[in-house]
Amino acid sequence: MAEPSAIQVTTTEEGPVRRTLQVEVPPEQVSRAFEHVFRDLSQHARVKGFRPGKVPRSVVQKLYGGTVTEEVERLLVSQSLEEAVDRSGVHPVVEPTIDAPPPVPGQPFSYRVGLEVKPEFALGELRGLPGRKPKLEVGDDDVARELEALRQRHAALVEEPEDVVAARGHVLTIDFTGRVDGEPFEGGSARGHELELGEGRLVPGFEEQLEGARAGSDVTVRVTFPEDYGNRALAGREAAFDVHVMSIRRRELPALDDEFAKDLGEFESLAALRERIQADLASGAERRARAALERSVLDALIERTPFEVGPGLVDRQLRNRLSGAHRQLEASVPHEALHEQLARWQEEWRPQAEREVRETLLLEAVARECGLEVDDAELDARLAAIAGRQGADPGQVRRAYEERGLLAGLRGQLVEEKALAWLCTEAKVEEVPEG
Repeated sequence: MAEPSAIQVTTTEEGPVRRTLQVEVPPEQVSRAFEHVFRDLSQHARVKGFRPGKVPRSVVQKLYGGTVTEEVERLLVSQSLEEAVDRSGVHPVVEPTIDAPPPVPGQPFSYRVGLEVKPEFALGELRGLPGRKPKLEVGDDDVARELEALRQRHAALVEEPEDVVAARGHVLTIDFTGRVDGEPFEGGSARGHELELGEGRLVPGFEEQLEGARAGSDVTVRVTFPEDYGNRALAGREAAFDVHVMSIRRRELPALDDEFAKDLGEFESLAALRERIQADLASGAERRARAALERSVLDALIERTPFEVGPGLVDRQLRNRLSGAHRQLEASVPHEALHEQLARWQEEWRPQAEREVRETLLLEAVARECGLEVDDAELDARLAAIAGRQGADPGQVRRAYEERGLLAGLRGQLVEEKALAWLCTEAKVEEVPEG
């Protein structure tokens, strides 16, 4: 436990979201810190000719001079920082920054603390914000397209005769080895790779050069990687691929009838399948329309409520987004290419990260203004919904959230959702055409 201190704290407002604390630790506390560090180092130092704990201070100073100063600085800051922030009455939203000179025995130790705080702003009138909700209709053509997509996904792959040449729409199974300047490169080879000609999933120009090939044939494919290719080592480079075509297959579409619907496992007829598709598409359209309405209402609120957003909050939100992308892609994207992409996203995503922080601050303020809260029953309901999607036990999900310290964040998310729903309910909504 930190000992009582007689520190002096001066608070300066540097701007809407920045505060600076000047903290001064008295000389006697500095001297005690030096004594503590020297004593600790003496206990653990192993010096020939001296027993542990009996190493003279002069010897410790000579051996660990720089380390002593660093440890004293760390100790003095750890002893005084929490008290200094408490005294200031400032509520920081991110980790403070410390600017400290080396402490000197017998002299006061003075250091600066940089703090970022939530901005203060006035909300203004919340009722009647302008909102735009697109009118999204689901027609017969939409249902037909979804049915056709289902047929494509459930099509059987049928081997073509030996004399058939590959064309767009064919599914090829290929082995390939790629080389740049005659040398194989990471990620440039595969065995038993399935490729549908015309989908454009590989480097531009690759698939087109396989058109006209026959099963069992070998083809040399020459391409140039795009200048903006994810792997910088390959961007703009020419490559040659030795490709062996193992097989050529075509998709054989099932008939669009009651039997097709029954084969999907839960429909008695094609009409029932159409009804489900219609309902699902309508539900999706309503979600998109609702999302567009929410964004337009938030746009109006942001425009009416200008305030400065601290860089620390934006940095934290950006790190969260980048960490999520890293977890999602690390198993499927080469390490170097992934980190190059993350470096680009760090700049590209900053405006969106700032927008998200701004939205959160505004919705928190709306919830306070309107007295909106989330009770335990609502929190339990959301946890049960999460458990249902994961096929897990609700109690286990709650325990996992508690152990990882995520319950407060989930409650905050629900509060934001409730505030946004309130704004949309009270908004002046205009229905607009799609697009």
